[in-house]
Amino acid sequence: MNGKKLVGTLLASTIALALGACGGGGAATDPSDTTSDTSTTAGSGEQTQLTVWGWEPTLTPVVEAFEEANPDIDVNLENVGGAGDTYTKLDNAIAAGSGAPDIAQIEYYAIGQYAIPGQLADLTDMGAGDLKENFTTGTWNAVTLADSGKIYGLPVDSGPMALFYNEAVFTEAGIDAPPVTWEEFYEAAKKIRALGDNYYITSDNGDAGFATSMMWLAGAKPFGVEGNSVTIDLGDEGVVEFGEFWQKMIDEDLINMTVSGWSDDWFKGLGDGTLASLITGAWMPANLIGSAPAAAGDFRVAAAPIPDAASPANSENGGSSMAILDSSEQKEAAYKFLEFNSSGDGVAIRVAGGNFPSTNAELQDPEFLSYTDEYFGGQTYNEVLAQAAADVLPGWSYLPFQVYANSIFGDKVTGAYSGSGNLVDSFASWQTDLESYAKQNGFMEE
Repeated sequence: MNGKKLVGTLLASTIALALGACGGGGAATDPSDTTSDTSTTAGSGEQTQLTVWGWEPTLTPVVEAFEEANPDIDVNLENVGGAGDTYTKLDNAIAAGSGAPDIAQIEYYAIGQYAIPGQLADLTDMGAGDLKENFTTGTWNAVTLADSGKIYGLPVDSGPMALFYNEAVFTEAGIDAPPVTWEEFYEAAKKIRALGDNYYITSDNGDAGFATSMMWLAGAKPFGVEGNSVTIDLGDEGVVEFGEFWQKMIDEDLINMTVSGWSDDWFKGLGDGTLASLITGAWMPANLIGSAPAAAGDFRVAAAPIPDAASPANSENGGSSMAILDSSEQKEAAYKFLEFNSSGDGVAIRVAGGNFPSTNAELQDPEFLSYTDEYFGGQTYNEVLAQAAADVLPGWSYLPFQVYANSIFGDKVTGAYSGSGNLVDSFASWQTDLESYAKQNGFMEE
């Protein structure tokens, strides 16, 4: 049972950035030698070769355990870079018709980009169709196409949103309890700001993943996907509610807009308390422990602030799946790896390495829930995070070109963060560009 504990977080300084929502990864490697050189199937008595692309550090011990349990399958694990690099190289290999791996790590928001054009194998009849109850609502929805119900990946981890806050700084500012609502977060931000010129309740300079997670938390459904057709409504009530709330924070200088997330300065601010909190995915503890050690003992975890305290809600931020490329000739063996990776020993290894699970069994496990770490003052913070996973609102969809959508988001909202525009108008401009892209690529009629 010890494997289910987050013991690996004490070593998180070596893997911290790779556990983030946007993925990490080491140096890119040449993917040109990744094609399988055998067409044998698992269990045939001959060695089956699988190639897996993934950046997440706990994949290494998972592969070792899988090979020990399946001596007839040899897994060639390649880190071809972080998430962005992986998608670029995957796109190139798919376009070239060769060089793609059997299995790829794909973030939840990018699943549709590869599933809808038929580039991922449908796992529904391989056994995945029976696994729905094993996973949280948010992660299962993310690997399932809503209109068809077909499954194109198995969840690896999850990122239900939560508030990670420096209790010592909050107390110094006169904040007795973590904010429950957006209005309370706003009031707390003013108190934090009063501590000094460098103090802010959080930072943001236009992150697409954060923005869409906050829209989702507000109950928004701006993106609709049906087959190869999409609808886009960034005037959705929840989108506007988030835009107006966050714009108020920007206008009153309550957010640090100069420090970039995942930079050395960002972790320094989290460590010294000048960045007093952040709203992000449940994968964050290992990153804080490993990269903001100066705040040890001060941080605590609470539910993410919501628009209305009477309506509990949450969303996902980050997390990824493992998917089988449709071009793979080793789908049977590949599915065995996916299943191992997302259940039993595979999950235990991941949790021991600091990942937050996507599986209901782990989220309900008494030992997991009672885990404590002195970095968080002995708080049983997994209880908070497990509830956060249970509160994720169903029905959210990403665009089948969300990777592109996120890539242009920063440019669209620059004016809102610099004082020459506002977020609600910026979201409308983002919609105009997304609709143009959708029409050009056959996702929307002219």
